[in-house]
Amino acid sequence: MASKGGPVIMGTDGTDFEHRQRVAAQYQISALNKSRLKYCIFFHYLLFFAMLAKLSADILDELDIFILEIEELQVPKPLWWEYAWCVSLPLSFWGLSAARRNRISIMQRYIGGIALFGFLPILYAAIYYFSEVWAYVVSGERENVFIWQGYPYGMLWYAFIIVAVQVHSFSVYFAWNLITAWRARGAARKAQ
Repeated sequence: MASKGGPVIMGTDGTDFEHRQRVAAQYQISALNKSRLKYCIFFHYLLFFAMLAKLSADILDELDIFILEIEELQVPKPLWWEYAWCVSLPLSFWGLSAARRNRISIMQRYIGGIALFGFLPILYAAIYYFSEVWAYVVSGERENVFIWQGYPYGMLWYAFIIVAVQVHSFSVYFAWNLITAWRARGAARKAQ
């Protein structure tokens, strides 16, 4: 092992390291984007648990379980998009599996699934709550706006939507970078 500032072998000026091999760019890109994708999936899990907390009142009602503390919160009934968005969580297993095994086809399915079950329900929610949020932001009126626990309900959803769009956008971006890096690796192998 070399030590910084230690003795130098006679006949060398210390630049003899340049002949060593370097890690190819596609492998560096792959490692970096795998790590970033895992962080995005972790934040996707956090968003899912927030959504699950919101849906817990409806789920418990469907199971005929009564918990007074949850019933007192008077959580509004969920819309279809909330359950549709929850389907995007199991897709994260595709993303993790594809990242672990460097599988392009599985990563493409992950991107398609996030587009279908991540972005489309969020887009629907943004359109659905837009008029309510616009009325609250522009005029500040609270008469025509649904208030839950002292907060405008549409604004709470918009906070969720903004974070979810960022998480899904970054996930798709990093997954696409992985596909590009894996294709470059495959092209380099075929060239040899």
